[in-house]
Amino acid sequence: MKVHPNEIVILYNPSSPTGKQTRAMAKTLTDHVNEFEFEKIRLTTTIWRDLLNRMGLRPKDLMNRAHPDYQAKIARKDLDDEGWLNVIMQYPYLIKAPIAITNTQAILCQQPTDVLKLGRKITRAQVA
Repeated sequence: MKVHPNEIVILYNPSSPTGKQTRAMAKTLTDHVNEFEFEKIRLTTTIWRDLLNRMGLRPKDLMNRAHPDYQAKIARKDLDDEGWLNVIMQYPYLIKAPIAITNTQAILCQQPTDVLKLGRKITRAQVA
């Protein structure tokens, strides 16, 4: 996923308090914040693999296991990474937290302040 060096992309659920707060925190780091709702954007499995690689996570690590739909439709299934990617694409609302992306890194923002970790990296890159 190509992102401008001064830009932060936020993938989030706009009805989630964590999503709203993460978006607001990102806007304190840069004027260039592009935001996309999980349910309105269709990312390819290639892009999801790239994001997961940047975050150092497996596809199932993104899932909110406490959500009733997860329990009813997905729990107790033995899926490989490709199967989990298909779950993410079919049920994006089950992603447990916003994802913040820069040109070099992506972070699963379980706390709104997690997005600030990207700001330090943006600042260092701009100074160098």
